[in-house]
Amino acid sequence: MDHFIYPTAGLDLTGKTLIVPVVSTANVAQLAVDLLIASFSFRRVAIFNPEFFVPVVGGRESGDGITAPLELYGKPDGNTLIMQQRSPVLKARKKEFVAALFDFVRSSAMGSLLFLSGMDLSNRTDAQMLTPTYCILPPNSPSLSATALHSLTSIPTYTSSVLSSSHPARDAAIPLIPGGGLTRRILSSLPEEWPIPTASLLQFVLEGDNRTDARLFAEVVAKIVGLDSLEQWTQPSSWKQGLFGAPHDRTLYG
Repeated sequence: MDHFIYPTAGLDLTGKTLIVPVVSTANVAQLAVDLLIASFSFRRVAIFNPEFFVPVVGGRESGDGITAPLELYGKPDGNTLIMQQRSPVLKARKKEFVAALFDFVRSSAMGSLLFLSGMDLSNRTDAQMLTPTYCILPPNSPSLSATALHSLTSIPTYTSSVLSSSHPARDAAIPLIPGGGLTRRILSSLPEEWPIPTASLLQFVLEGDNRTDARLFAEVVAKIVGLDSLEQWTQPSSWKQGLFGAPHDRTLYG
């Protein structure tokens, strides 16, 4: 754990709910986390070892220091922690990263663990047209009933019409998630006798301007983990320019 996380502030992780966005379709998980961090005034409390990720660096919105590929946000009086992942995991380091993440969560004695992921809308079945949001409850996970994630049981369980040719026997436990990035690998790698209640929340999306999708996702996540309801969501200042490229030159249209 000491070589995986580097705290930048006082840190007590015991019993808290950790939200982890997985790089996936439309980056909707990262966008939803952006909204949660900005709207609930979460502050960066740690960075993680960047060796697992495609190198990335940039200025922080606060103007204080630089961003890292994986960061941890929280509040001193809060029961929720949020990761923000700004770069995908290197192909050769996926297995090591998943193992390091689980080791960190276990050694920190987290209360519950929630992964967020986007899914490719083009793979949605007719039966999945009623709602864009689904969940997966891994069989190795303890019950969610006594945790902040207990209301996840009211969300429909995700099933996939796509079968895996390499691991068909695993489909019943953790279905294929087209566009879900590392989500299936992570959930399938949950250790036996895992002590931390764990689940995944997924949303069907298409690539494009996904700000509305992100807000919907953030609203569901906030309700699930018990954050206060909001009348007005705060978009990060980084969204105001450059999120989907610069505006077109109006003279192009005559």
